[in-house]
Amino acid sequence: MKKNTYILIGLFLVLLAGALLVLQKPGEQSASSAKAGSLTETDSVSVDKIEINTPNFSLAMEKRGTEWFLIQPINYRANQIFVGQLIHQIKSIQVKGTISSKPEKHNVFQVDQSGTEVKVFENGAEKSSFVLGKTASSYIESYARKSNSEDVLLVEGASSYMFNRPVKDWRDRSIYSTPKESIKQIRYQFGDGELSVIFKDSAWYVGNNKAQQSVVNAILASLSNLQADDFIDSTIAPKITAAVTYADVQVRFSLDKNTNKYSVQASNSSQWFVIDRGKADQILKKKNEIVELAGK
Repeated sequence: MKKNTYILIGLFLVLLAGALLVLQKPGEQSASSAKAGSLTETDSVSVDKIEINTPNFSLAMEKRGTEWFLIQPINYRANQIFVGQLIHQIKSIQVKGTISSKPEKHNVFQVDQSGTEVKVFENGAEKSSFVLGKTASSYIESYARKSNSEDVLLVEGASSYMFNRPVKDWRDRSIYSTPKESIKQIRYQFGDGELSVIFKDSAWYVGNNKAQQSVVNAILASLSNLQADDFIDSTIAPKITAAVTYADVQVRFSLDKNTNKYSVQASNSSQWFVIDRGKADQILKKKNEIVELAGK
């Protein structure tokens, strides 16, 4: 009986070891769990340029004064929050150990040309450069290689998505932004006429009709922080189907019936944007949708 038990235990251990080998990704091996420090020595305040090169696209961003701008493949104001998150992540990546020092292993861990190369500049000079490879079997760690080294490193704190966002996601999607309190009048222009919603005597009115406060609040929320869903970089001259004037800006809307989306442009910029129809419908209201219902 004992002999059979030992045989079964031995068989179980062999199967367990085999399962672990199968589940482990090809070419991977364990590394010391002891942390070896940061992947880069990054001074967040001094960073003034970042380059990202992937197999699918390349982009570069630089700091002008206190703001960040894309300079490649397009010159455009960057999403300031995303850039801040990126710098924080670069600074926070921790090395957990060395996986391999063999150049022939670079493609296995995707720390060659198939990976994402990141260059960080401080005060106008390149400070650090590394290639971020594939995600490790733990899914909370990744592989990376410093550009001046052959060592494949196991790192923690690097989100692949953060470094591989499409270019349009790095662009500032703000069409127009202003404090809600600065909006005291909203003037609509449609093909069939005009409509004004005015704040007076501590309430909103359409002519002599009191407006529904909840409806106006939703309109104000949309107008005060109007964000695009996409960009239109070609030269177009769409037919304006509606315009909304408020807080010293006019926002023009053009409905594309083929896509059921709106092209949008603010009068303070030549850039055209795309927003979903649902977002536009939160703004473009008719009189009977705004005025307070009878009996209320």
